[in-house]
Formats: sequence, structure tokens, C-alpha cells
Amino acid sequence: MSRAPLALIFLRRIAVILVGVYAALVGWLWWNQESLLFLPEPLPAAHDFRLPPDVYERRIPVDGATLSALHLRLPEPGAVVFYLHGNSGNLAGWFSNHDFYREANVDLFMIDYRGYGKSTGSNSSEAQLLRDVRAAWAAMSAHYADTPKVIFGRSLGSGPAAILAVDVQPSLTVLISPYCSLSEMARSAYPWAPSAILRYPLDTCAAAPGIDGPLLLVHGDGDSLIPPQQSRRILERAPRAELAMIPGAGHNDVHRFGQYRALLRERLLAVSRSGAE
Repeated sequence: MSRAPLALIFLRRIAVILVGVYAALVGWLWWNQESLLFLPEPLPAAHDFRLPPDVYERRIPVDGATLSALHLRLPEPGAVVFYLHGNSGNLAGWFSNHDFYREANVDLFMIDYRGYGKSTGSNSSEAQLLRDVRAAWAAMSAHYADTPKVIFGRSLGSGPAAILAVDVQPSLTVLISPYCSLSEMARSAYPWAPSAILRYPLDTCAAAPGIDGPLLLVHGDGDSLIPPQQSRRILERAPRAELAMIPGAGHNDVHRFGQYRALLRERLLAVSRSGAE
């Protein structure tokens, strides 16, 4: 046998191995994307949040699961904030800044996604996640027929928040450390993977132009997890939006900056005043 056929056989075997490795990597990404995207911290069903008497625990039934929510209810709120948090932790950590909302005289409604905190079940698709968010919004809205509503979405929550805002058109939408789309983020992290395998495209850039009311984008200029360019990409698609860069802020500490707190307090008070007119 000549050397040429031997070389050809060798190359074919290498090609088969490479295809097999690629297929294995794609398969791993397909089956493990939930564990890469969602980083929940479950809590026992009997966990006591030890919150003030004006904060109530709620249970929201969804298809095959129950969502846990915390609800700050003031005597005469000027508005209500529906808050979709980031991809890690649970309400025990996220619902820790309620005094800020009291000072702005707004109620606060925040959910844990499936598998987070006391919420049961697990996430399986974008459609399921968005249905859960819509069910939570409906449960909250039942208490606020004539009250101005504000949607906050932070990090992971910014995509579902923008998509929900297109459907319900709140008085104000605030996206904190948002991404243009998870598809774009995935292409950056896994350039070798076909985009079709992503079950959570969550295209904020596509949704943002459909938000008719005020849209505020807030980003730390030192964010290395979701770069500030992601907010600029949204702004390109929704030029009526406003982008506020917080100097020195990163991804996980943006809420600790005075400029962030002052800006959001100002906007919430403006929504509250508009509802009283």
C-alpha cells in the first residue's frame, strides 16, 4: 500500500474524531445551558425571610411549578415596581433594599424564577420563562388597576423585562446591566457553537424599539461580565431610550453607587407624581 492512501485514511480518521468532538461539545452545551445560565440558590419551604410587616410572601401557580414572590405594600403608593433579578442567588439576597423603595413611595414586587429560593420546578425554555414572568405580572397587576407600573430588569432579568414591557407598556422601563441578546453573548463566549441550539435567545435589542414609554438603560462603565457596549447596542436600536453610565461601577455593585440611587429615585418619584395628577 502506498503512502498516499495511508495518509488519506489517517486524515479521514482525524476528521471523524474532530467531528465527534465537535458534536460532543455542541451536545454538552445543549444539555447544560440551564446550568450555565441559571445559578439558583434554593431555600427550604419553611425558610423565614424575617422581613418587616409591610412585606408579604406570595405564591404564584404556574404550569408545573409555583413561584415565590415578595411584595412590599405601602399605605398609599405612588407606583409599583415589578422587578426581575439577575441569574444567581434568591429573594433573600435580592429583596434587601426595600427601604430605597419606601423612600420613593413605591411598592415593590419581586419574584424568584423556578428553582430559586422557595420557587419550585426548573427552567426549560425561553417560552416557559416568559410565561412565568407574565403570570407573575398578572398576579401583581390585579392589585394595581389604576396605579402607575414600572418594570425593572437587572442583568439576566433585563431581557424578559424588555419583552414584557412591549406587551404591557408600563409607565417606565428600567434595564440595569442589560444585554443586546443572549444569542450575541453566547456567540462571544462560544463562537464555535451554532446559534440554533440556544433555548434562551432573549433578544432585548429586538424588543426595545417596541417599548413606547420611557426606557432607561443603566450600566456600570467597569462592567466586565456584560460590557457597556451591550447597552449601547440597545440604544442603537431604540434611539428614544436614555443611557446612564455609572462611573466606576462594575456588574455586581452598580446599585451601591450614589449616582445610581439618585437617578432611580428621581425617576420613580416622577412616575409617582404623574400618577397623582
